[in-house]
Amino acid sequence: MSASPAAETEAPASQATESDIVIETRNLGKIYRDFWGRKKVAALKALDIEVKRGEIFGLLGPNGSGKSTTIKLIQGLIFPTSGRAFIFGKDARDVTKNERIGYLPEESYLYKFLNAEETLDFYGRLFDMPADVRRERADRLIKMVGLDRARRRQLREYSKGMTRRIGLAQALINEPDLLILDEPTTGMDPIGSREMKDLIVRLREEGKTILMCSHQLADVQDVCDRVAILHQGELRELGRVESLLKVRDVTEIHASSLSDEVKAKIAELIKNEGGSVHSIDNPTTTMEELFLDIVRDDRPGSRPSSN
Repeated sequence: MSASPAAETEAPASQATESDIVIETRNLGKIYRDFWGRKKVAALKALDIEVKRGEIFGLLGPNGSGKSTTIKLIQGLIFPTSGRAFIFGKDARDVTKNERIGYLPEESYLYKFLNAEETLDFYGRLFDMPADVRRERADRLIKMVGLDRARRRQLREYSKGMTRRIGLAQALINEPDLLILDEPTTGMDPIGSREMKDLIVRLREEGKTILMCSHQLADVQDVCDRVAILHQGELRELGRVESLLKVRDVTEIHASSLSDEVKAKIAELIKNEGGSVHSIDNPTTTMEELFLDIVRDDRPGSRPSSN
């Protein structure tokens, strides 16, 4: 699709505040066509989002919802059928923006016969880094992602979780301002998943902007500041996580050491004031927290000695 001269010079709405807006899409759409040019599927329809500097922004949706298409459009890997995407105030098709982006794809296509050090050295060379800078960054990143003991093992010996870790290190080798993570915890056990999420939060605290694509609800809930929920190519919901998860017409009260008699009085008071009591019970935790608590407590040295 060829753009008009006016469209080519059109500036993003947020150009004046480029320091605040890292990603902006305006009416962004993508239609895939068959060999004869006939419309096959509308993968994305009129997407309008802004990702602010220093936040973790989640793209949430089931398979086929348009998440991967959005990521490809933002990186300039494919071209939109309609609308525009801007990164750091530049058109997504401008390749100079890539120096400031780190990308962890859903499937890490890494060279299996290289070890962790060689892998990061290879990607550092692609950014034309001096040898001493490559060595320093590779050493620091390998330790950061928890692969220090496996730094000289070939990647073909890595588990899926270890492969995700070295993939993240690879995405950070150029010290990007924007990090795009596509299903960062896929293939990881609960402990590895928790450690990956903690690392993502740490990267935000260091000032990085993160766009995280996932269909894992717990991952998005745990780390994202704001989320966009996509379904069938359309934006269905957009907002802060705590606001979207809040049930507006239900009031929750947390208390401890209440007798059954006191609970009955509270229930009666609510009814007298025109409210409805749905339940008065003990709160529940999540399956993830329960599992992690059990496993952590069972680690050597986590329990007091019986001697």
